[in-house]
Amino acid sequence: MKTLYLLRHAKSSWSFDELSDQERPLNDRGRDDAPAMGQALAKRRICPDLIVSSPAVRAMSTAVLVAREMQYPHDKIAVESGIYGADADDLLAIIKDLPDAADAVLLVGHNPTITETANELSPSSINEMPTAAVVCLRFECEHWADVSKANAEFYFYDYPRNVS
Repeated sequence: MKTLYLLRHAKSSWSFDELSDQERPLNDRGRDDAPAMGQALAKRRICPDLIVSSPAVRAMSTAVLVAREMQYPHDKIAVESGIYGADADDLLAIIKDLPDAADAVLLVGHNPTITETANELSPSSINEMPTAAVVCLRFECEHWADVSKANAEFYFYDYPRNVS
């Protein structure tokens, strides 16, 4: 069985006009919401085998803050450059190429792609995911290459206002 956690990065700041989109940091709410979501995942006794993040500052910051709450070493977070700017097909290809040794993976990315990918894989419909929202899907397969809606089970969906 494979378990996938799709996490939209926490709320980012638009206060720094001189920064590129990839360099935008989290705002105050984002810096509060990311650890809260990490705590919510830790309460569910979730500790993924692998965390994979977009290289964007806001995504990596979210990944680090969530990882800290789950006791996952932040230096083990994998950066996947293809997540930034990916569409749902690109993200699905990244997921299907995940290492089979990792049975549970937390992937941190961007909307609308995270929501579209969740809907591509989930047997349940998911509305647009707010910042720092996470959806968990389980797949009856042994290889990431085999994940699909056909072998998926919607496990849970959570977001900051639900855990605060």
